[in-house]
Amino acid sequence: MTPLKFKLTIAYDGGGYEGWQTQKTGTGVQQLVEAALAKLFPSHPGVHSSSRTDTGVHALGMVAHFELLPTEFKMPLHKLALAINAWLPMDIRILSAVRARPEFHARFDAAGKQYRYFVWNHPVMNPLLRHRAWHVPRPLDLAAIRAAAPLLVGKQDFQSFAANPGYAKASTVRTLSRLTVQRSGRLLTFIIEGDGFLYKMCRGLVGTLVQVGLGKFPPGEVAAMLAEKDRRAAGVSAPAHGLVLWKVLYPKRSSCT
Repeated sequence: MTPLKFKLTIAYDGGGYEGWQTQKTGTGVQQLVEAALAKLFPSHPGVHSSSRTDTGVHALGMVAHFELLPTEFKMPLHKLALAINAWLPMDIRILSAVRARPEFHARFDAAGKQYRYFVWNHPVMNPLLRHRAWHVPRPLDLAAIRAAAPLLVGKQDFQSFAANPGYAKASTVRTLSRLTVQRSGRLLTFIIEGDGFLYKMCRGLVGTLVQVGLGKFPPGEVAAMLAEKDRRAAGVSAPAHGLVLWKVLYPKRSSCT
């Protein structure tokens, strides 16, 4: 019997979790989603995600899939997200649940991901954003940040901007297709899009660009940082709570039936 495959789009506030992945100590978002599915389906389906997020990082567009035998799925499809959400805490929501093609894989079919990082640039923190944005009280030179950002776009070795994951990586080369900074009043939004990301890479990029904006580095120095291939050559890592996995990119018509 051919199983049915379902694609989930998941949003969560990562502040209370040890990242997406199920953990030996602490709680990962994945284990709560799987526990909710276990309440609905006797086979206790496992969830396969498009990516991982680190401790404290949020998501608006995490994508995952799971499989069920047709005999287990007895509800209308449009009620699936509601049914799963009934067993989840309020800081984790299934935004959509749809049928996927049998060959779809949330991770291996992903063409890229977009992250967004939020910075509140004002002497006084906006209390409504204290868990959503990095407070940088000193004025930032937005022109300098925007001069440095394009130097980081393209296929490059990003070892200087990534933390040590604790295991050897086959390659530290990734391709960034976009790194732009938007300003709305005192809120800066860093939009980072690429084919994949190293451990804490987005936070290393944003932290370094903020230091460019503070005058610690000239904009052109980020090219030299890349060339060093050494984390010590680049700037600080931005804190986790300002980062959101915004969306996962798939080729058109690659996932849904």
